[in-house]
Parts: sequence; C-alpha cells; structure tokens
Amino acid sequence: MAAEEISGQADAAGLAALISRASQENGSKKRGLPPVERWNPPFCGDIDMEIRADGTWFYMGTPIGRPALVRLFSTVLRRDEDEKTYLVTPVEKVGIRVVDAPFVAVEMSATVRDGYQVLTFRTNVGDVVEAGGEHRLRFAVTGDNAELKPYLHVRGRLEALVSRAVMYELVALGETLDVEGQAVFAVRSAGEVFPIMPADELDALCR
Repeated sequence: MAAEEISGQADAAGLAALISRASQENGSKKRGLPPVERWNPPFCGDIDMEIRADGTWFYMGTPIGRPALVRLFSTVLRRDEDEKTYLVTPVEKVGIRVVDAPFVAVEMSATVRDGYQVLTFRTNVGDVVEAGGEHRLRFAVTGDNAELKPYLHVRGRLEALVSRAVMYELVALGETLDVEGQAVFAVRSAGEVFPIMPADELDALCR
C-alpha cells in the first residue's frame, strides 16, 4: 500500500506539473483563475481521478494528500454541457469522476452591508464566494430520510455542497417569507431570496 501511495502521489504530481506548465505557456502566471471556459483543447480520455462527496480527491485509488496539488487541480476544473467534469488546459482535456459536487463549502460568515444580510462562504480549496445574484444557493431534498442538501454556485457550472455543519448555520438564518403568494422557508443574502422549501413541508419534516 505504501508503494502504491508513493506511485499515486508521483503520478499526481506529474499531472500537476503538466497543468502548471500549460497554464504558464498560456500566460496564466497572472493572479486569478485560468480562463478554462475559453480553452477548447482535444479530449484525451478519462483518467482515474475522483472527487468524493466529502471533497477528498483520489488519484488511482489513493487520496491526494498535498493540498497544493488539490488547489491546482481545482483551478482547471470545468463542467461541460454534457454534465461531465474535466480537467482542462490549453493543450488537453481529461475526464474525472465527481460523486456529488466538486467543492465543499466548509465555512460561512454572515455580515450586514447596506442594510442587507450577506452570506460569504469559503470552500475546501480556498474559493471565497458571496451568495447573491451571480452565485445562487439552491436546496435539494434527497434520499429516503429526506436529507436537505444546499449547494452554492461557485463558477461556470461548478457548485459547492454546503457541509452539514455549515448547513445548520445556514438554516438557522432562515425565515418564513411570502414568495409569489406562498409561504416559503428561505434565506436571504445580498438582497436575494433563496427558497429552501415550502413552509408546510418544513412543518411536516419537523413533526
């Protein structure tokens, strides 16, 4: 197992070096994220890389233990219209597996600006995203136990699953509002209202 982990880490580091070189050749040494939405390289097949539901990245069956590698990979992620997720550079595009969402929102702060509540989230790979007009919150109820799962739009078609601990903080800020004539349990951020669920459904879940 130790040898497999070393091999996996070495291969992951080699892939990261390729991505880094390709980005530099494209002039992406500047601050900010690479312009992956503008790149149209050939598809080079799928690789054995997976992002688990808890946000852990695996390569060839072993976790990538170096946060710097994970952060680098995260900057060249793209979800295309085919609903698949890829690592994209100017010279190649490779497919990876994502169990749930590619990112996890692990921290949230609530502040007031110009009289409005503003919710700001930090992801497991260092993105700081303010929920609002361009970064929507959506809520899904899944599974036999009707589990509430909030998602935050990060960039492109990529979302972050809000971690369970942060979800409790988020729901604690919810309130019942009138949305198009219906009583809805919702949360506000930056002047926007994000419905969580109809108030009567929430009442039923709490019984």
